[in-house]
Amino acid sequence: MTQYATELSRIRFRSARALTVLALGPLTMLGGVVWAFVQPWRVTLLHPHGQGFWWLVVEPPLLVSAAGLVFALLAPTIVRDLEDARGP
Repeated sequence: MTQYATELSRIRFRSARALTVLALGPLTMLGGVVWAFVQPWRVTLLHPHGQGFWWLVVEPPLLVSAAGLVFALLAPTIVRDLEDARGP
């Protein structure tokens, strides 16, 4: 029984704020993908006739997905800072 209680005491529950911050990146990426499916004409990679490099790379749904990916990679650091600021 003591071993079970010790294992339970090691479990860290995240606050609602931390879970919200962690969910922002994946939700933003999902928004970019949904946007690409809802408005496929915005993704010129699907029909690149006569388009330059920057026109193909800088597309709003791709930028939104890239921003979500960057935030998802940085979110654990932000959450760690939030938890450190809050204290034990």
